[in-house]
Amino acid sequence: MRLVLHYRGPLKANGNPSHKHQLRQHFHAQLKKLWSQKPLSEEPFFLQPRDRGPHSLLRPFGAFTFAPLITAELNVIAELSITLLRPEPPGGLITQGGDLDNRLKTLFDSLTMPRHPNALSCDAVPQPDETPHFFCLLEDDNLVTAVSLRTEQLLEPTDDPSLVDASIHVLTQITRSTWANSMFG
Repeated sequence: MRLVLHYRGPLKANGNPSHKHQLRQHFHAQLKKLWSQKPLSEEPFFLQPRDRGPHSLLRPFGAFTFAPLITAELNVIAELSITLLRPEPPGGLITQGGDLDNRLKTLFDSLTMPRHPNALSCDAVPQPDETPHFFCLLEDDNLVTAVSLRTEQLLEPTDDPSLVDASIHVLTQITRSTWANSMFG
């Protein structure tokens, strides 16, 4: 399966849980649309509670019920190809918007469901469009097996050095073929 996620806005180095969740909410809306289309819309058992089927992707966490697309249970992994437009000229890893590796860490955390209680801000509660499921890309960022990154200069005037325009190309692959994961190969 191939898909492209897009984000335009601040991407902070060492983003706090609130910032990461704001990004997660942005990707949720795109992934929710993906789940409403074929082939995912033809597989409603993935979004049923575990007691109703063998391959539930629902992961309760605090007040949320996350539905990650890429999970170890389904033997699905992902390769990411990221294009990041940022206000700085190309070539500098340490930038006024924050060093690139920590900005990528923030991005990866926002593509992944939270794994620890402190990964969500204490005031985070599901919004009406985030129930009954909050869609995210990854159950765990360890399921990313390859990453390519290209940075270019964002040629628009901005006063925010943390502003980015990001395109995240996702290619899913299966590690072991089963009847439940054929659409991911």
